[in-house]
Amino acid sequence: MKNRTIAILGAACFVSGAFVGRVSDNKLTVNILQDAQKVLGLNFTDAQLDSTLSELEEMKETYTILREQDLPNSVPPALMFNPVPAGFTFETKKTAFEVQRPAQVKLPRKREDLAFYSIPQLAELVRTQQISSEELTKFYLGRLKKYGPTLECVTTLTEELAMQQARQADKDIKAGKYKGMLHGIPFGVKDLLSTRKYKTTWGAMPYKDQVIDEDATVVQRLQEAGGVLVAKTTLGALAMGDVWYGGKTRSPWDISKGSSGSSAGSASAVAAGLLPYAIGTETLGSIVSPSTACGTTGLRPTFGRVSRHGAMALSWSMDKIGPIARSAEDCAIVFNAIYGPDGKDQSVYDAPFNYNTGINPKKLRVGYLEDDFAKEYGFAANDKATLDALRNAGVELVPISLPNLPARQLTMTISVEGAAAFDELTRSGRDSLLVQQHKNAWPNAFRSARFIPAVEYLQAQRVRTLLVQQMHETLKDVDVYISPSFASNNLVVTNLTGHPCVVVPNGFQKNGMPTTITFMGQLFGEAELLSFAKFYQSITPHEEQHPSMDFGKKKKS
Repeated sequence: MKNRTIAILGAACFVSGAFVGRVSDNKLTVNILQDAQKVLGLNFTDAQLDSTLSELEEMKETYTILREQDLPNSVPPALMFNPVPAGFTFETKKTAFEVQRPAQVKLPRKREDLAFYSIPQLAELVRTQQISSEELTKFYLGRLKKYGPTLECVTTLTEELAMQQARQADKDIKAGKYKGMLHGIPFGVKDLLSTRKYKTTWGAMPYKDQVIDEDATVVQRLQEAGGVLVAKTTLGALAMGDVWYGGKTRSPWDISKGSSGSSAGSASAVAAGLLPYAIGTETLGSIVSPSTACGTTGLRPTFGRVSRHGAMALSWSMDKIGPIARSAEDCAIVFNAIYGPDGKDQSVYDAPFNYNTGINPKKLRVGYLEDDFAKEYGFAANDKATLDALRNAGVELVPISLPNLPARQLTMTISVEGAAAFDELTRSGRDSLLVQQHKNAWPNAFRSARFIPAVEYLQAQRVRTLLVQQMHETLKDVDVYISPSFASNNLVVTNLTGHPCVVVPNGFQKNGMPTTITFMGQLFGEAELLSFAKFYQSITPHEEQHPSMDFGKKKKS
């Protein structure tokens, strides 16, 4: 029965991928299944394959019936990834969120300097009514209009909405109804988060005029905190890379280079001072990578920390939403507004975020990936300087190694789940409208994924369970660990296990492009992780470096 079931599911997977659109017109034969076996790595006899034919024909009818069901991208599967390993517990008592308010913040003599003020600095100016939210919003809208076209980092300006929200913020603040540090502060969101009355394009030509007339939970929460939505930022089409239907998003450090992706526009706009902060998402590097290309600070939270309601789904078991900002503390302020259950995304845990000034970063147990730091790479000196700076500041670093499991092979998870999320796009042939059509682009990846058997996908998830458990054992003696941002194995492993990270700038390459270092945390350990990243930024000046914005000397490639 076991072998027969494998043959049925394996051959069915092949048939559903290879004969889309014409399978119902052709009878299956043993010869067809023999070919299917070659793709799937199976070796059943002709007699065994012949026994499966009748049930496989019934399966074809099942596929037809299921495909008639309306399954928008927002509908998740009935299976849910659990990042919590056996034996792991997280804090349940919630304490007050605490950020030290800056003293004596004044408007700069040069108004353009506002572009790179931190959230607390801007908040103090707005709270003390040295500048109105309306004035601040017009300031950032002006920069978005001036530099956005060159950087190709904006899909939609939400100007009318922004002015309404800014004026309401001013009215509330004058009436003594101050909501906190995000009140009256402009922000942008990656254009895979739905926004009422404005387009949500997913960066992709087939959806460039799509309107999902509701606010994603993250957008709603930021607006409830008094935030002012000014822009939808670009993403590589369907959350891959920096190429979207309107062009290629650029790094403000060198506009001949892309900003990487897929949170391309969010990182580019923040780095260029077009936004104080923006929301990004990550499935496999989409916050870490553009933050590195643009020199921003990005938080990828624990899987299950932030509701994805209203966000485009690429991989239901790997997608995560987080802020991209100027500093770790800016990220903490934004994260505090967006985390936690909303009653809509059932994957979200009710775990507190106890970020406060009482956390002593020097008392945290800190590891580092010794083997990765020992490798030779172009900006190794920057990473060594990071380790040295921490050691000189009194931090003891303990070497650790990641589990030895085939993590890279588990990335089939994204292919399978993405192919399911965009099943209709593939079967309709509208995937031909996507700008990128090379063999590593989504159209081919989604087609290829249809040849992955359900059995193999589930086996991969079982290996993933082992990975989750082994990571728990690896990190039992550390609160935080440090990885080079280039370390792809760490990026893959921790996106699969759901661990949080903060990526922060730590210098420049010889070509003038920024570099970053990655700080990793325990599951649901964002408070300690962000406190440690803030400590590092307090002893180094890297996050204070900004691009010149003199684009005349560079040309787009």
